[in-house]
Amino acid sequence: MDGMSLLTVTVLAVFVGFEVVSKVSSTLHTPLMSGANAIHGIILVGAIIVAGQAADPWVLAVALLAVVLATANLVGGFVVTDRMLHMFHARKELAGSRELPAKGEGK
Repeated sequence: MDGMSLLTVTVLAVFVGFEVVSKVSSTLHTPLMSGANAIHGIILVGAIIVAGQAADPWVLAVALLAVVLATANLVGGFVVTDRMLHMFHARKELAGSRELPAKGEGK
């Protein structure tokens, strides 16, 4: 593929990705992030394989940059997922503390 075709595919992928993610309801963001983290893990493995087989210094530099960016994206995705899960966990604890005391308690 020539450069213009690659650029066109990249721009279209960005627009489609933005539209798909912006239409997801807030209840589905945590499962969506978990799936995205799995995909980024596969991308990270691929970038490491490419970096290990690179013969040209330019290819090695781009592959190492891909490893760094994929690692940052993967770690950031897990941090965001963990924070969202803690938000749901805090809601459950808060709801549990509002329950009425059992018979014989609270006197």
